[in-house]
Amino acid sequence: MIQKLFSKLTVLPRGVVILIDQLIIVFSVYLAYLLRFNFELQEIDNFNLMYGILLCLAAAMTATLVTKSYAGIVRYTGIQDGLRIIGTELLSIVFVTIFNLIYFYNFGRNVIPYSVVFISFFISSLLLYQYRLLVKNIFNYVKSDNSKQVPVVIFGAGVAGFLTKQAIESDISTQYKLVAFIDDDPKKHNKEINGTRICGMDKFDELVKKNKVRKMVIATKSLSIERKNEIVDQALLHHVKVSYVPSFEKWLRNEWDLKQIRDINIEDLLGREVIRLDNPEIEKEIRNKVICITGAAGSIGSELARQILTYKPHTLILVDQAESPLYEIERELRGKNQQSKLLVFVANICNRTRINSIFKDYHPEILFHAAAYKHVPLMESNPSEAVMVNIFGTRTLADLAVEHKVKKFVMISTDKAVNPTNVMGCTKRIAEIYVQSLDRYYRKVDIAKTSFVTTRFGNVLGSNGSVIPIFKEQILKGGPITVTHPDITRFFMTIPEACELVIEAGSMGQGGEIFLFDMGKPVKIYDLAKKTIMLSGKELGKDIEIVFTGLRDGEKLYEELLNDQENTIPTHHEKILKAMVSEYEYHEVCQNLNLLEDLIVDKNELKMVALMKEIVPEFKSNYSRFEVLDVPN
Repeated sequence: MIQKLFSKLTVLPRGVVILIDQLIIVFSVYLAYLLRFNFELQEIDNFNLMYGILLCLAAAMTATLVTKSYAGIVRYTGIQDGLRIIGTELLSIVFVTIFNLIYFYNFGRNVIPYSVVFISFFISSLLLYQYRLLVKNIFNYVKSDNSKQVPVVIFGAGVAGFLTKQAIESDISTQYKLVAFIDDDPKKHNKEINGTRICGMDKFDELVKKNKVRKMVIATKSLSIERKNEIVDQALLHHVKVSYVPSFEKWLRNEWDLKQIRDINIEDLLGREVIRLDNPEIEKEIRNKVICITGAAGSIGSELARQILTYKPHTLILVDQAESPLYEIERELRGKNQQSKLLVFVANICNRTRINSIFKDYHPEILFHAAAYKHVPLMESNPSEAVMVNIFGTRTLADLAVEHKVKKFVMISTDKAVNPTNVMGCTKRIAEIYVQSLDRYYRKVDIAKTSFVTTRFGNVLGSNGSVIPIFKEQILKGGPITVTHPDITRFFMTIPEACELVIEAGSMGQGGEIFLFDMGKPVKIYDLAKKTIMLSGKELGKDIEIVFTGLRDGEKLYEELLNDQENTIPTHHEKILKAMVSEYEYHEVCQNLNLLEDLIVDKNELKMVALMKEIVPEFKSNYSRFEVLDVPN
């Protein structure tokens, strides 16, 4: 009968809630009288039991209407509802006390003893909260279909884990059945949270076999990336899907929503610990300044714009030749920005007249140069474009920066500039050489106007054309996943982390430095592909295959951040190192660039690449038509 009644209800009507609340108040006051007078009914009659009950009932009803304690949805009852009930009962005590004082002043006695008032407060507070929890559990039991629920474990038996349990149990259409908590703290093992057992990770195999666990929800904020990877690896070995809760703020306000539980992805496992930036110094560097970003529509440039805007520059200038992405980032930033002036220009950095006009009109004080061609095989096929944009576009910007007295020029380079095996990497190394030699030249003649700082790092997760989005797209199509070589490795860093370090390095740089970022350990792309397949719920060899396609033009098996002749010295930031690199004379560099420019005009790609190899002797082509230039005569 009860099950049939609750199965038709979605919420308990407010009228019913108010009625039950008042019945509990009556019962609580009566029980308080009995307890206060040791169940001696004759003694109770001497204290006007009926008047006392009516006064408490009226006070409780008034307090309920004031605090609206009836407004909460009973089947979602949580801690906030308990606090609201206590607040209502305290307000009720205030009303009773005021009436008692008025009555005593006029008639010389109290309507109800204060001891009874306080005893009834504790009884009613407990019963009002407990009956809500009972109704909530009845709703969950009646509405849930255990046969269709997915057995799930929660990793983390702290506050976050408890909130996750609350969210699962409060959702009327939940698809999960909580089996156990798992926690690394041995002090919590073999204890329970609201009837759910807490185990160590050593019991995970047993839980999976006994309860057929199919999902794990990571619900803890204090988990290191290394430990998270270990847990995910163990779960994937048992074909258990892994999810996590990125934010608990709404749940703390009783806004339960299981949609917050998201499947963990490969980016979550490749990211690293939160960076602690020297925010006061960065803010001092950027606040109320005119900042310009080239390549502002790209992955790095757009994230730089987002982060720089938080430091409240006077003006933020965005420059890019990609019209549509530039429009999108403009729309996004205008929606966020309330203080800084935002200027957006569609422009090619090789167009000196256009860039000169922007600099002349708006006088940037700091320039973040992120514009570049970066795709290795594509630039190997189009070397003239790589040289034109990456080298001469950088030279144009650097020269104009000096001419217009830009205080700081921060160039974003790449690990492919180290011992380059492709045209793209070599162009970025020559660009590094040019800005460093330019900085050195002006400091020698004591007329330094602009400080040139270079930052060098590896691949960023989720950037345009990066490997992970390609893997995901291939999985969606049913495979196969293509990997160039079984032993190929790469460094990875998240876009926000890379940009935070760029801003920090730019802030600490005085001029002429090349800063390297701690990229962590290199990741084997084959292992990355396997884990991506497993995280998508597929099985390697059964659902998805991995195919080796061979190294592409200009590609190498592993990346480096330093060549053999370079060393590093630490900086005040543990993730940023300063490279001690070979130095070049400015006039010699300019002569070589003039020759390179002539070869672009002549459209002689072989001679152009040969000259690049002279400028950067460590440039040895790999899997490229330009390998012939490395053969000794």
